[in-house]
Amino acid sequence: MSLPSLIEIVPPAHPAPVLVTVPGSKSITNRALVLAALAEGRTTLPGALWSEDTEIMVDALRALGFDVVVDADAGEEGNRTISVAGLGGRIPNAGMPGQPLEIYVGNAGTVARFLMAMLCLGDGVYRLHGTPRMHQRPQRALVHALSQLGYRISANDGCLPALVSGESRSMKRACSVSIDESSQFASALLLSARAGGWDVKVVGEDAEESAYVAMTSKLIEVFPRQGGEFRIEPDCSSASYFLAAGALLPETKLQVAAWPESGWQVDARFVEFLRRFKEADRQDDSPYPALSRMRDLGDSIMTAIVMAPLLPRPSRFVDLGRLRIQESERVEALHLELSKCGAKVVEAGDTLEIQPSQLHGAEIETYEDHRIAMCFSTLGLKVPGMRIRNPGCAGKTFPNFYAKLAAPAPDGLGATVLDARTGRALTGDELYAG
Repeated sequence: MSLPSLIEIVPPAHPAPVLVTVPGSKSITNRALVLAALAEGRTTLPGALWSEDTEIMVDALRALGFDVVVDADAGEEGNRTISVAGLGGRIPNAGMPGQPLEIYVGNAGTVARFLMAMLCLGDGVYRLHGTPRMHQRPQRALVHALSQLGYRISANDGCLPALVSGESRSMKRACSVSIDESSQFASALLLSARAGGWDVKVVGEDAEESAYVAMTSKLIEVFPRQGGEFRIEPDCSSASYFLAAGALLPETKLQVAAWPESGWQVDARFVEFLRRFKEADRQDDSPYPALSRMRDLGDSIMTAIVMAPLLPRPSRFVDLGRLRIQESERVEALHLELSKCGAKVVEAGDTLEIQPSQLHGAEIETYEDHRIAMCFSTLGLKVPGMRIRNPGCAGKTFPNFYAKLAAPAPDGLGATVLDARTGRALTGDELYAG
């Protein structure tokens, strides 16, 4: 069983203290899976996220001939312990020019981009393809960089589907890659750079400060190259929904277990945004300092945007352009769906300005975007009557999200999740996405 096509979030009647666990970082899990495949020997990854995006990566590695073992993880049911037998940069399976090996990437940007670079290490031809939305998302900068390295990539106007032709990598080569549209292009190249003998120069706005490129570089530095164990830390983007819930429902005194201390995840900074809910002086109507998608927060900026109408002062969110080319046109989606709830929102270029607003429930279109679904579901913990269409898309990164909303304290928030068409409370497996 799984989530119905329309649900309603009923706020908890009696909020109580919560200590919630959060599944592993998607960004770190998919980077670690690639590094494990390129390492020498078997690497074990406890705490690895088990969601649609990471399952797609595991399936792709298996299709390429890697031995990948997936076991249960005792610490969090949304995780797995995954082990990969690395082959030192060798990719066992490949196709031929007339019969390429098909690799499906879904709508997972990390899988599409990380594998496009990694497949250049192979000795044959591969065809990367995914969902219709994935075929709209940009790949041109990565294709251009790989072409500089001498590889043949045939892409549809810079998008998937793409044919990737691997070849000899005996000569060290150099390329530059722009991260103006996505930092994943640089991360893709860096993950395979040692195995490929590549010298990668990252260019673009704030290239030296890109949080996700920095995460990749730090991970490469500490990852075991000869096999071993590497623990995946909890996902701070996923934690943002629960941290936001704690701000909206202060009676919960909410804490996230095993909060990461590595400093790798930009969304660990979400706690700084939440200080706005604790202001003593609620008479001040001057705007808060602007928050940037490029400098201040990663994906959790969407959580901040959805919570902003409940703040006592105007909020401004800038540099949101990358949100337009991700799982959905997120800037437009946030504007439209917040407006449905009564929020006063102004969209100007890649900026959203949000005024304090009296919110009400509404039927939210998710655009098959996991973060739209989870952001507005979190808002529903405070605003009654919030109905979410197609909530199953949360399975992309957080399959047990709704189970955690509905679980009684201290393991969850004690909300009720209804089948909005029948009014029946969902229980057990009905609360799982995917």
